Amino acid sequence: MAEKLRHNRFIILLLATGAVYFFLKVFAPLTAPVLIAMLFVTIFGPLLQRLQSRLHLHRQAGAVLLLFVACLLLGMLVWILFSWIVGSLPDWIGGLDSLEENISVVVHNVCSTVGRAIGIDSVYLEQTILTQIQEGIDYFQEQLLPGMLSRSLTYVKALAAFGGFLLTFLIATVLLAKDYDEIMNRLLEREECHVLLEIICGIIRYIATYVKAQLIIMSIIGLLSAVMLGVAGIRHGVLWGLLAGILDAFPFIGTGVVLVPLGIQQLCCGNYGRAVICLLLYLTCIIVREVLEPRLIGRRVGVPPIAILLSLYAGIQLFGVWGIVEGPLGFVIIYQIYHSLERRLPAAESK
Repeated sequence: MAEKLRHNRFIILLLATGAVYFFLKVFAPLTAPVLIAMLFVTIFGPLLQRLQSRLHLHRQAGAVLLLFVACLLLGMLVWILFSWIVGSLPDWIGGLDSLEENISVVVHNVCSTVGRAIGIDSVYLEQTILTQIQEGIDYFQEQLLPGMLSRSLTYVKALAAFGGFLLTFLIATVLLAKDYDEIMNRLLEREECHVLLEIICGIIRYIATYVKAQLIIMSIIGLLSAVMLGVAGIRHGVLWGLLAGILDAFPFIGTGVVLVPLGIQQLCCGNYGRAVICLLLYLTCIIVREVLEPRLIGRRVGVPPIAILLSLYAGIQLFGVWGIVEGPLGFVIIYQIYHSLERRLPAAESK
């Protein structure tokens, strides 16, 4: 019975799928810092080797140097964006004084147009809408905002958890950099571990492909947004477009964080054309990502783009927002497991 199951490719595929789901759902979140550290050391292993041979830096020191440079670049980028956003706050705050008046004008114009079109009392419709808007503002100020401010303990816990994650990742990276060659040699000595090494190589190839695809998509969306917002005449439109392109690379943020509030602001200020441009640009960015991502990843990984698209949808359904990453990653792992085992079945059968 066990021998039949072993040679049944459909059973192997089901078992591999179940194992990968358990790995991504249960095991990966518990060991994420160590897994990421292992991938980091594996990807940058050749660079660490060159640093050791040319600059006589131990692998641990080379890993610390790479992490320091990465953190420095990321910190500079965050600081530049933060400084620019804080510098733009006075303009936003100054516009809040006229926001209520602008909203009233927009609602009045819309209600007058709709009232004439469908033959209803535009004054009553306008008062109803303004009342609902005021109730929403009051709810935000009296209940939602105080509730957000009172969750400081939750934010502190989240920050502490992130700090623990980062510290574990740094320590694991240094330790793995030291023992990486010994670990790999032990795995190579055992034939049953060759499948694991093939899977690891496939994951690294996928991650490299994923990062390259995100950089390409981020560049296209950032350039498109900067050009469109700049041509539309929106204040700091080029910078907002570049920021939208950068944030689009993060699966839990996206361009909507920039373009939707920007469109609402333009609408409230009476700039209807600019508001429409922001909306159309947001929809265009979504379409660009949905079209390019499966093609760029699928073509370079060696699987059909429709399979990557299906894995994206399945990942979102199974894992939530992070399924944008975990869905295709799980598919690549299953793909590597199945084909690695399939290549070994004929050899085992011939014996």
